[in-house]
Amino acid sequence: MTPQIPTPSLGSSPVPASRRTGEARRRGDELLSIGAVLAFLRDDFPEVTISKIRFLEAEGLVEPQRTPSGYRKFSAADVERLAYVLRMQRDHYLPLRVIREHLDAIERGEQPPALPGAEARPGPMEEADRELAAAAAVAGGVRLGRAELIAAAEAQERELVEWESYGLVQPGPDGGYDGEALQIARLVAELGRFGLEPRHLRAMKAAAEREVALVEQVVAPLRRHRNPQTRAHAEATARELATLAVRLHAAMVQAGLRARS
Repeated sequence: MTPQIPTPSLGSSPVPASRRTGEARRRGDELLSIGAVLAFLRDDFPEVTISKIRFLEAEGLVEPQRTPSGYRKFSAADVERLAYVLRMQRDHYLPLRVIREHLDAIERGEQPPALPGAEARPGPMEEADRELAAAAAVAGGVRLGRAELIAAAEAQERELVEWESYGLVQPGPDGGYDGEALQIARLVAELGRFGLEPRHLRAMKAAAEREVALVEQVVAPLRRHRNPQTRAHAEATARELATLAVRLHAAMVQAGLRARS
């Protein structure tokens, strides 16, 4: 049964973080455990998980109280704030960075930026481009330890062990993980929330390895060239071919699903 909690009269605006605890105590609001918050939110956001709530807390988007033994306790305003974040992600595809800017603006008493309409939602190819660009943007500068990767992917040690056993995520020679490994881990974790297990993703890995082989056929002669500019062109060509391959894959999957609907 969904827990009943008092909701502040704030319209669609979340309570500023600096005032939440004091207001909750003054009103005598019931404080909820993370499990009760999950049950409450799942009516509108069936995909939400406890790990998702913990991740949003780690990102500073919600700050629940803590009992002396360390348990999280959420006020009605905390729940409202979480619902705001989840709604912005689901309905407007906003990244957390932009949602945080919205929350900061609301806390300052300002009007947050205009929200994109349904026509602005990304299609499958735009989503594919965004994922590839995100991985490329952090690949060179990120080096994560095992615990850091698990936390960033909202996963558990046993899940990473399983991903590695299927070759989906692999550490580097130094035992660390780069930005691309992080991006893969996050995507594998997201797919897992829809019931897709690592064993189901072996076909995707095999398809990716075949695409790598095709790209290598094109760029290998350029990489062996003595001219540094030609070798640099090989890397640029490889990135462009990877982008096209991802877009083609996304378009084919979308076409196949539409044909079956």
